[in-house]
Amino acid sequence: MIKIIVGNKGTGKTKKLIDSINARAEESNGNVVCIEKGMKLTYDITHKARLIDGEHYGISTYDELYSFISGVLAGDHDITDVYVDGTLKMGGKDYESLVHFLDRLSAVVEEENVNMLLTISCDESELPEGIHHVAEIVK
Repeated sequence: MIKIIVGNKGTGKTKKLIDSINARAEESNGNVVCIEKGMKLTYDITHKARLIDGEHYGISTYDELYSFISGVLAGDHDITDVYVDGTLKMGGKDYESLVHFLDRLSAVVEEENVNMLLTISCDESELPEGIHHVAEIVK
C-alpha cells in the first residue's frame, strides 16, 4: 500500500520523510530511492539511499511521475522502498489526477512488492474522499 504524509508547509513532513529514508536505508537488504523536485535533501539523506532530482528529468505531470517511477522500478529489481518528496510540486494540485495517479501506482507497488511513501503539502481536508481508498495517511 502507498502511504502519504499530508500537511501544510512547515508541519514537518520532510523531516518525517528524511527520518524514514535514513532508517530504511540502514535496515533494507535492497535499494532505497528518493525522488524530489530539486536537490534540497542532498545533505540530509544518507549516501546509502539513491536521491533523484525529478526536475532534472522534466517531471511535471502525474503521468510523467508514474512513468518515471515505473521505469526506475523496471531498471532495478532490488528496490525495496521509494519515497517522493513534493508530490504536488511535480504533478500539480489537481486532486482528482492525484487520486488516479495513486490508484495506478498502487498496482505497480503491489506487484513489485515495494514500500512507497509520498509527501503531499496541503491540508488533509482538501484531499478528495477517494484518496483513502488508494493510500494510507500517516500521522
